Amino acid sequence: MKLYKSLLPLALLLLFCFRVQAQETIDKAAIEEFTLQAINDTAYTLRTTNTAGNLVKYSGVLPLRVNGALQEADFLEGETLLQLPKAGELVQVSANLGTHTLARLYRPDAAAPGGLREFPMWLSILPPLIAIVLALIFREVLLALFAGIWVGGFVIYGLSFKSAFTGLLAVGDTYLMEALTDSDHVSVIIFSMLIGGMVAIISKNGGMAGIVNLLSRYARSAKSAQVVTWALGLAIFFDDYANTLIVGNTMRPVTDGHKVSREKLAYLVDSTAAPVAAIAFVTTWVGAELGYIKDAATSLGIEEGAYSLFFHSLEYAYYPVLTLVFMLMLILMNRDFGSMHTAEVRARTTGAVTSASMDRQGEARQQQEMAEFEPVDNSRTRAANALLPVLVVIFGTLVGLLYTGYNPDVWADASLGSIRKLSITIGDSNSYLSLIWASLSGVIVAILLTVSQRIMSLTATMESLVVGFKTMLPAILILVLAWSLAAVTQELYTAEYLTSLFSGNISPHFLPEITFFLAAIIAFSTGSSWGTMAILYPLMLPAAWYVSQMQGFSLEETMPIIYNVISVVLAGSVFGDHCSPISDTTILSSLASGCNHIDHVKTQLPYAVTVALVANLVCTNLSSWGVHWLLVYLIGAVVLWAIIRWLGKKNVVEAIPVAEAVEA
Repeated sequence: MKLYKSLLPLALLLLFCFRVQAQETIDKAAIEEFTLQAINDTAYTLRTTNTAGNLVKYSGVLPLRVNGALQEADFLEGETLLQLPKAGELVQVSANLGTHTLARLYRPDAAAPGGLREFPMWLSILPPLIAIVLALIFREVLLALFAGIWVGGFVIYGLSFKSAFTGLLAVGDTYLMEALTDSDHVSVIIFSMLIGGMVAIISKNGGMAGIVNLLSRYARSAKSAQVVTWALGLAIFFDDYANTLIVGNTMRPVTDGHKVSREKLAYLVDSTAAPVAAIAFVTTWVGAELGYIKDAATSLGIEEGAYSLFFHSLEYAYYPVLTLVFMLMLILMNRDFGSMHTAEVRARTTGAVTSASMDRQGEARQQQEMAEFEPVDNSRTRAANALLPVLVVIFGTLVGLLYTGYNPDVWADASLGSIRKLSITIGDSNSYLSLIWASLSGVIVAILLTVSQRIMSLTATMESLVVGFKTMLPAILILVLAWSLAAVTQELYTAEYLTSLFSGNISPHFLPEITFFLAAIIAFSTGSSWGTMAILYPLMLPAAWYVSQMQGFSLEETMPIIYNVISVVLAGSVFGDHCSPISDTTILSSLASGCNHIDHVKTQLPYAVTVALVANLVCTNLSSWGVHWLLVYLIGAVVLWAIIRWLGKKNVVEAIPVAEAVEA
């Protein structure tokens, strides 16, 4: 009897704990809605309810994303306190509840119940969607971007008659202003203008014509001209901006001379820049990549270093690597398909390297712009006058990266290899300062070469510099508007909403493919590969880890999935960036290649989608079955070769026999 009395309290305690645990499980599954109530500008009460609005008394910890930041919210009887660091126009709350995901968007409104007005989160995709659709329909990027920003302001400021005017004014006084006051954005603008000015000078002093003559020895046909362009794109691996502007402007006269369409040149420029910069060991991308990977790995308790994780992830970098292989196969096989083949046939048959749809006014403007870059003296075309400034930009950028990222403690660490030290240095560098220093040095060298050889006077040289600045103005306008639209999508939490659509219970083996397409959609909608990485690395790496652990995977089984997810976040970001008409690198590629921007997007899109499908449906699935990564790459390349053979058509146009031509 005494034993019974002593065990009874223990039994009751165990029963109570079991019932509490069961209640928590039931309550979490029963959460169907969130209700947010304002306390003040930065403090809110969040309640868990069902669809009928009844309180679900969930008690426990629930991971939430509040205004994009991940936090652990401790609920007691269905309530928790949310404290924001500062007041904002909107409050966004999302949570993955296992079987479903909730994502809600609120705007403070004193007249609304609870001091908040709820908006459907699908409105957050309207600004980029409208910009993309209008750009493709009307082929007018500036208007499309402006409309997207305006619609975003209309949503942010309350979806009212007043907010239509407030959003319109905010385009100028808020979003454009913020884009122009961002130091990184200003750095890109200055660098782009300096590169444009340098290109104008080395064109007028005959340096560009000299390079054309020099490269013509190797670029003796349309095929070899494209091979040289592809190789130059690989050589300038350290930064995608520098790659795009230098390769596009340098190779444009060469490819024009061999009747290669501007659309094909823009594709070669765009599709070598980001893939190379993304996977090379020493680039301006490495610092950001390693930072995201390190933060996620540390939070998960993964002991493997960030650089080692990045290195192992390259085994799964199917899209960037296969993109480079795909381009080379297209060139060597002399085949294209879709609208790119149409553009190439047009260039070969008519000599019109740009879109035939250009009106007379556009043709006149283009001829005038080309005339501004004609050498002042065709008898003095020296390649050195262009090569020296370009080499100064290339090596100046590398020196600047090493200088701004140098840390004596890193180089004194005997446990690190030389490549590892170099990678850390580049990763810690200030790429924007390096690019500005290098481009300014290139301009100075170009001016000195021109004036010292008396090719042009100092006044004429400075006038050419200003002409180069003016040629960059259209691209800079598009860049500023694209940055403004990215700020709007960030304020509307577009990426968080898209992420919530793809969350749920899934097998770990499907995570890489889902992550790739999620990254692609976010990058396509926002036009920012770096922004996409910032969103998805902290989200998908923990998701891959926890899902694998819940499925009972061992560490040896989990780590390949982690490596794959690291890779596909980067690959999907690059793919979405390639496809997006509002991406800054896509815009710069169009500009540097002298190609109509929408023509570039339309011709590149089928190729990017083809490689993406092969990389994921073929390569990622094969790797999940345990096929060795080298064999996976080989199989992927063979599949792409077969697609080119099946869909591709020869670009060679048979010449009309001389006799028939004379008779005609």
